[in-house]
Amino acid sequence: MAPAASAQEDGPVPSKCMAIAQALPKVTYASFTPAQAAGEGEVAITYAGHSTYLIDTPAGVRIATDFSGVYGGSPPPRVATMNKAHRTHYTDDPDPAIEHVLRGWNPAGGPARHAEVVDDVYIRNVTTDIRNWGGELERDGNSIFIFEVADLCIGHLGHLHTRLSDAQYGAIGRLDVVMVPIDGGITQSLTGMSEITTRLQSSIVLPMHRHSTPMAEFLGIMGDAFAVDFRNSRSLTVSLRSLPDRPTIVILDGV
Repeated sequence: MAPAASAQEDGPVPSKCMAIAQALPKVTYASFTPAQAAGEGEVAITYAGHSTYLIDTPAGVRIATDFSGVYGGSPPPRVATMNKAHRTHYTDDPDPAIEHVLRGWNPAGGPARHAEVVDDVYIRNVTTDIRNWGGELERDGNSIFIFEVADLCIGHLGHLHTRLSDAQYGAIGRLDVVMVPIDGGITQSLTGMSEITTRLQSSIVLPMHRHSTPMAEFLGIMGDAFAVDFRNSRSLTVSLRSLPDRPTIVILDGV
């Protein structure tokens, strides 16, 4: 991959994380990348706060998700993704040192469309609707960002207010690691989020946006199909080879 190349300029970038539908309407997805494939390097993921995770790629690209400037801004990341549900998920004044500011909504209207290559990571998005302060749905106001790096597919659900359609699941594809809001109602119910998380079938689930939700309540709804791993660190490293055999909810320190 060319350093800091733009997919819009150089043409579409083939996704390694896209999935194929085997049956509709109940869709089962098969990855194009075999589970036994060897990944190149390790990715470090750090919980910075609220909905901000820091993703550090093997080539040294730092990404901050749902970046408001409060968490994860020192040193500035090279890439900041944002969503606009409220001010804890974006900033109008990002540090000029941030090279790539990717908003999950389109200020000019219509869906935001991102397909950016920055050194060793390919970043794309799938838009979803959000509720405005009046409770009405606003089209394409949120983005699920997908980061393809080191043969891993890492997804951040953002401020997800709605359940996902079959088409959206197909556009997301395989997610080896998924970051999931578990506030229990500000985004959507724990039951709704559990259904989405279960269908995504990710190897690692990273909770975020917890607010006052008891962690035990979320874990109870997720059930015995998921292992649980409490960490005393805010960071973990992951590679394709190190993914757990059983889907695992990893609770980093601070969540």
